[in-house]
Amino acid sequence: MALLEGHDLRKTYRLGRHNVVEALRGVDVAIESGEMVAIMGPSGSGKSTLMHILGLLHAPDTDDGPPPELSFGGRDMVALGESKRTKIRAREMGFVFQEYNLIPTLTALENVMLAGDYASVGAKQSRQDSVDALALVGLADRGSHRPSELSGGEQQRVAIARALVNRPRLVLADEPTGNLDSERSAEVLGMLRRLNMDRGQTFVLVTHDPDVGAACDRVVRMRDGRIREEAATAGPVPLPTTQREPALVGSA
Repeated sequence: MALLEGHDLRKTYRLGRHNVVEALRGVDVAIESGEMVAIMGPSGSGKSTLMHILGLLHAPDTDDGPPPELSFGGRDMVALGESKRTKIRAREMGFVFQEYNLIPTLTALENVMLAGDYASVGAKQSRQDSVDALALVGLADRGSHRPSELSGGEQQRVAIARALVNRPRLVLADEPTGNLDSERSAEVLGMLRRLNMDRGQTFVLVTHDPDVGAACDRVVRMRDGRIREEAATAGPVPLPTTQREPALVGSA
């Protein structure tokens, strides 16, 4: 059974009386446990909307078509109320966004601890888990720094630590390397792949970057709100020695 599976997923945004955007037009998708999958396509293809629905941030449309289906860990997500969806997002999913979404007045450690707060983890445990998560992404010595004192790559690592701190079954990332130069992109991509391989966590990455797609197990290509192609890649890309993070080896 797939960890995450959707059928007939549709989403229409009504931006005005005569402005309707059909972002998803009946998508069937399945993500297996432990996979690292890239969702690719041009701007406006529906890939970010699909990620938001898979991550329970938005609900699929339930009118004007066959009833949508969405399951996570074998549980029906369509019928859930927002309170239960919120708990699942907080406790079983992690999110990484292109703009990092860090709170500028909080330190790196405090930003990571927010995820524990949302998941109702006790303050002491949340702090220790957050310290461990920052160490996992190679930022053990940067916990007291605010976002303005960190490089773009470091801010993205904080965002990744926040996504990982509750040990989610599923991590969803929207353009995780989009704001980074090629060197920092390679570092972040290598770290995500290593976490996937070492910890067995499932990753879904929305991206324009062919290097990100090549590093995944499978690429799902979208256009005009539909999945046009799904293909396995050649396999995990071996990481150069310079990309191997000592903090990741043996950490869990």
